[in-house]
Amino acid sequence: MATSLTAQVSGGTPSFSGLRRISPTLDAAVVSHQSFVHRVNSSIRLVSSSSSSYRSPRGVVAMAGSGKFFVGGNWKCNGTKDSIAKLVSDLNTATLEADVDVVVSPPFVYIDQVKSSLTDRIDVSGQNSWVGKGGAFTGEISVEQLKDLGCKWVILGHSERRHVIGEKDEFIGKKAAYALSEGLGVIACIGEKLEEREAGKTFDVCFEQLKAFADAVPSWDNVVVAYEPVWAIGTGKVASPQQAQEVHVAVRGWLKKNVSEEVASKTRIIYGGSVNGGNCAELAKEEDIDGFLVGGASLKGPEFATIVNSVTSKKVAA
Repeated sequence: MATSLTAQVSGGTPSFSGLRRISPTLDAAVVSHQSFVHRVNSSIRLVSSSSSSYRSPRGVVAMAGSGKFFVGGNWKCNGTKDSIAKLVSDLNTATLEADVDVVVSPPFVYIDQVKSSLTDRIDVSGQNSWVGKGGAFTGEISVEQLKDLGCKWVILGHSERRHVIGEKDEFIGKKAAYALSEGLGVIACIGEKLEEREAGKTFDVCFEQLKAFADAVPSWDNVVVAYEPVWAIGTGKVASPQQAQEVHVAVRGWLKKNVSEEVASKTRIIYGGSVNGGNCAELAKEEDIDGFLVGGASLKGPEFATIVNSVTSKKVAA
């Protein structure tokens, strides 16, 4: 698996990071005139010890994105009435840190069951929504229906929708725009496949997917970006904190350059891909990781609570 850029920048010849070829000997003055992507790879504030050892003079959560830490649980196509009742019971009795936005996304057929029995402390999300108002679209679910059931969020652009169902970037962007226009928050997923990472195309793929959202959405106020490398979803392979951090930094930089500095500052960028109770604390320490989108581990109430409470890893001493 690709190593972080930090470990690569030591010699005088170009090296391969798994993201893009870099030239570590570029003079700083030259770098400042290169394209954003090239600058990201050669002089980005990466992971070394600076992110995890960051200290603030105030007793706050050290996050690059403003707003609360955000943890979403994507239950995907899992569960029965009985197993979901047990999961909801576990979540209702869990002790969760107060300064975290927590969302769960049940299968559509169980949304009403979950919404009617889950604590108000946790919001409910759809896993997908149609590109416009409902009607003669067999098998789809509309934004209006999600809202009618009490959902406040929807996941759009998940890799399983992109690569299994075949949804294209532009279509996903239009779905996001419609959901936002109707008052739903959007968890906007991006991420590269293994062959794209190995070919050095991680940034290209993520930026192209981001652009489709940016071209369509009316506002970023209710958007959370979820970086989920496809090769880490459900595989047990997780991006290292350094690998995740370097992409999150690049995504924030893209937003700053192509949308606005304000959007880059306030947009929460969360990580997904085999996040569990054992690795969440180290991932959470990275400054640009503003939370998680959790798959399999979100089906276990106590473990999901552990992931939510990993926000404590971000809290810094006064």
